[in-house]
Amino acid sequence: MEAVILILTLLFVAFMALGVYAGVKTVRAAKRGVDRTITQARRSVEDTTLRAKSYGQPGVPGELAHLRLKLRTSMRATQDALNAGAAEDASLSESLGLFQRLSAHGRDLDNELKRLEREPDRATVATLLPGLKERTERITHSAESLRWAARDRASRFADDDLAALNAQIDVEAGALRHWTTEEPAAQGDTAGHSWSGPADEGTPPSLTPPDPQLRTGYPWQKSARPETTN
Repeated sequence: MEAVILILTLLFVAFMALGVYAGVKTVRAAKRGVDRTITQARRSVEDTTLRAKSYGQPGVPGELAHLRLKLRTSMRATQDALNAGAAEDASLSESLGLFQRLSAHGRDLDNELKRLEREPDRATVATLLPGLKERTERITHSAESLRWAARDRASRFADDDLAALNAQIDVEAGALRHWTTEEPAAQGDTAGHSWSGPADEGTPPSLTPPDPQLRTGYPWQKSARPETTN
């Protein structure tokens, strides 16, 4: 009896621990989901604000907003393309490593542009704009090179796979139409079979009825009815 109670107690403790573990994982997953949603919403709001500033504010503020929007858009598109490609192509892991290094430079530039947006000395910021534009162009150019290379690689693999698939389908289609090449041979063999029935010398074979006693039956044909005798 004591052993049964001990086993039941251990099972109860195990179920409780499993329930706590599952609950903690559920809470953590929900928290991660909430954090992702908040982050995406914050990015969307910030991108919308930058877009409005780049088109609505002239001068230095508009230039800074335009550079930040261009940088963020290019980096995000490259990140999405590489992450999607790496799931099917392991060779993109090195490209992802390079992009992570490039992202560090992109974050530094974005933070610098963000600080300069709050800088009251617009004249000094204006003198820095050419260098900021050059840095932005270099980073976005590298990001676009990685992005388009990954897309070209995926497109090339898709084209090669489609070409191989088309070749296999052509072979299969030819095999399914085998009678187009075998029919003449089959007709030639049929002319020499004895079950075509004997023919009179003056009568064409096609007009001579086959002998019922020599007829070979097919599964879909009815067998000849035997004659009854009285």
